[in-house]
Amino acid sequence: MFLRSAATVFALAFAAPVMAQDAPETLPDIALGSEDAPLTIIEYASFTCGHCANFHSDVYPELKAEYIDTGKVKFVQRDIYFDQPGLWAGIMARCGEGEKFYPVADMLFDEQQKWLSGGSGDEVAANLRKIGLKAGMTDDQMTACWDDTAKVEQLIATFQANATADDIQATPTFIIGDETVPNQSWDGMKKIIDDKLAEAEAEAADQ
Repeated sequence: MFLRSAATVFALAFAAPVMAQDAPETLPDIALGSEDAPLTIIEYASFTCGHCANFHSDVYPELKAEYIDTGKVKFVQRDIYFDQPGLWAGIMARCGEGEKFYPVADMLFDEQQKWLSGGSGDEVAANLRKIGLKAGMTDDQMTACWDDTAKVEQLIATFQANATADDIQATPTFIIGDETVPNQSWDGMKKIIDDKLAEAEAEAADQ
């Protein structure tokens, strides 16, 4: 059951970075919320990052209810792959062209300690399969996604291109409008969001 194809691609990508002319095509963002929202927030996160799990438990519900669900913010999560389990989780979240990305991401963060508790690659893979099954995926579907080396290469290339372009040094890190923002409390993030929304409204009024 160990995810050898994905593990091999992960190891090769970091051992020998691909030359630009040979780099796989990058993948588009999967957005949550209104495409016409006046403000976009990008979160760089790893599914194996404890601080990311805390953000999704303590801050994200407030952000979603107050800003994303109300059409004020378009939210994008961009994956960072620090390790192989994080990559395996990211592949599974994107399985099926990303239709279940955010529901699966929620489950991965909510159950992070549980699925990461496996003592071996096989055990972590088995734990991830349990989450995928709960999300409505089949064993065959998950296996096909993990064995799709071309897609895995695209995911890694996308992560590397985005993280390099935005100079991401830690997770979670947020791009709120045009400002890079480190992890912080809901009160601190809310103030930045409100300030950025006010700037967006002022710019719209001037046009």
